[in-house]
Amino acid sequence: MRVIHEMKFVARLASGVDEWSCPTCGRRVTLRRLPEPELTVLDPGDDSAVHVGVIEPAAGADAGPAAGTASATAEKYGLGPVQNVPRPPSPPAPNTADRRWLAEIGIDWDGDAAA
Repeated sequence: MRVIHEMKFVARLASGVDEWSCPTCGRRVTLRRLPEPELTVLDPGDDSAVHVGVIEPAAGADAGPAAGTASATAEKYGLGPVQNVPRPPSPPAPNTADRRWLAEIGIDWDGDAAA
């Protein structure tokens, strides 16, 4: 089972995006809400963890000891337990022919001497 981290709302920035931070692993993101949603990862933190964030009043004392945990929050919103979240595959590195073609048009893929 994958670990669930609970993101904490930090602030709304002047640009209108919300900044969120994970106190467990240091992940930081900005999130633009509707009508033009956008997520920007500022610091990836633990990329293998599932991150959730909810803006709501703190749970009262009668909510129980586990009410404020990340797992409780995830289960409340139908996210837990999470087994696997598909991630996009990493792009393949260019092969020898591709590197030759890139060099011909002035691009040094390894960054040693770009044209």
